[in-house]
Amino acid sequence: MAVPATKERIVEAAYALVARFGPARTSIEDVAVAAGVSRATMYRYFPGGRAELIDEVVTYEYRLFFLRLYEAISDAETLEEVMELGLRTAHRAIEDHDVLQMILRTEPEILEPALRAQSSETRELVAWFLTPYLERHELAPGVEVAQAADFLARMVLSYVGAAGRWDLDDPAQLTELVRGELLSGIVPQVPADR
Repeated sequence: MAVPATKERIVEAAYALVARFGPARTSIEDVAVAAGVSRATMYRYFPGGRAELIDEVVTYEYRLFFLRLYEAISDAETLEEVMELGLRTAHRAIEDHDVLQMILRTEPEILEPALRAQSSETRELVAWFLTPYLERHELAPGVEVAQAADFLARMVLSYVGAAGRWDLDDPAQLTELVRGELLSGIVPQVPADR
């Protein structure tokens, strides 16, 4: 069996156990049994033990999250649509993600290293995705595409994690947030019904 397939099987088994029992009650031994591999194989792929394995599970799911998000918003045609759909989809996915919510309740500190490691890459990816939409959009005088993309990426990522006073499931509030606040100063006034 190929090396990547074994590692993926281990990570998927670990994810299933974390989903069922939580990270604190997921051991290397339990994952080895669930993945059908030896304890030695576990340590060959994860020499750092349980902490490294849990970090890999978080990173694996993080990447899947953004792949699913990309698939959900890839058909959006305008900057406003991509931002509204992206915020709503990402926020709902986080709210509905049982494993993530369990980790946030029980061991939020295990997320920090993985999220910190991914944060710069994620911001750059979001900015890269928004760039063509900004290039096609009329921008306010003096606004540069790269700076606007970076700003919007930072704002989108912050609102996805903590919506603050905004209800991202409410289309009217989402439109007000995106068109009235986030895009204010970046694009000329955007009518809400556009």
